[in-house]
Amino acid sequence: MRYLPLTEADRRAMLAKIGVPSIESLYRDVPERVRLREPVDLPPHQGELEVEGAILGLARKNLSTTRAPSFLGAGAYRHHVPASVDHLIQRGEFLTSYTPYQPEVSQGTLQALFEFQTQVALITGMEVANASMYDGATSCAEAVMMAGRVTRRTRAVLSGGLHPHYRAVTQTHARFLGFELDLAEPDPHAEDLIARIDANTSCVVVQNPGFFGHVHDWTKLGEACRAAGALLVMVVTEPVSLGLVTSPGEMGADIVAAEGQGIGNALSFGGPYVGLFATREKYVRQMPGRIAGETVDADGRRGWVLTLSTREQHIRREKATSNICTNSGLCALAFTIHLALLGEAGFTRLAELNHAKAVQLAERIAATGKAELVSDSFFNEFALRLPRPAAEVVEALAERGILGGVPVSRFYPEKRELADLLLVTATETNSDDDMARLAAALEEVL
Repeated sequence: MRYLPLTEADRRAMLAKIGVPSIESLYRDVPERVRLREPVDLPPHQGELEVEGAILGLARKNLSTTRAPSFLGAGAYRHHVPASVDHLIQRGEFLTSYTPYQPEVSQGTLQALFEFQTQVALITGMEVANASMYDGATSCAEAVMMAGRVTRRTRAVLSGGLHPHYRAVTQTHARFLGFELDLAEPDPHAEDLIARIDANTSCVVVQNPGFFGHVHDWTKLGEACRAAGALLVMVVTEPVSLGLVTSPGEMGADIVAAEGQGIGNALSFGGPYVGLFATREKYVRQMPGRIAGETVDADGRRGWVLTLSTREQHIRREKATSNICTNSGLCALAFTIHLALLGEAGFTRLAELNHAKAVQLAERIAATGKAELVSDSFFNEFALRLPRPAAEVVEALAERGILGGVPVSRFYPEKRELADLLLVTATETNSDDDMARLAAALEEVL
């Protein structure tokens, strides 16, 4: 925010306007016993120039992805976003538009959402997609709740290869909505999820590529789910993988919940990013969120409408399919523009480049003989087993100016058997020199 301090005259004028004699009188309803007796232990106020200097000093303590070779991943991925994406999303018509409560006067917004939905349905291999969710984690939780509505069952099986943040958010929803979760143990190796399906299972939730980097073929699991009357929910945290890996729809997924940040959106766009949600057309009435559709007006001209937007989300929350009532519209637009600029061939080429970079990096690290590659198949992220705790190695690499990956212990601090696992990601942004530096630094540190 802009640095806009108030003068004493400003304060007097504001107090006079609302009819109170002093700032202290604003707190007359706060009991004396809970009021501070002395100022909070913070630095005194400073001028704009001094504040900027202090903040920049703090920022310089960070080792950012723009200042160092970065191999970070674990659900948030650094890709090159063309400058044209940022230019277009900052046009006033897009930057200031909001959820189209009067859709007929929001034709541009609705068309952008329609294009977004079309792209999501295409890359996931599904029949219908909504106009976005908050982020991948809440999208996953919504998918589990939707599966419960469709099957009228209350038990969901969650893979150990599902991102721990997604597991945690789903657990929070389940705690208050009466779902029973069967949580498989986090394990970088294969797991038998078919054996966990029973007559009360509403869905099985898997991730591809998995949290530990493995690329799976979930076709047989999908067949087992259908045979038991359950749904297969597939999560994707790296959307670029959909340009190369067999789509969830082709593997038999009934619902796809994904994070779209990797396309069009910078790492610094914070949280939430942009959640993707797609399903089969027969389940569309149970899908959360809203859907933009194409139509024609009275004169036969092409136009756009909100095809599905249940009013219960706004006025009868206890009967709603979802209580997350808005969407990440601007981030979804960035996703749409970037993917449109790439085109189908460009999207596939980007995915191929990511996979090639990861293979190259894995081979460089394996050649040092200092780390064991755990992921036998991967897209652009893989797990390494190190001879010492991964968190220590990451700190040592940071001291050498390299963001060397994400230690699994950051997500599972209580799992000592996972403390030596390091998640490493290579994207199109990593040069040959970056990879050589990481391999050499790992060899030195280990």
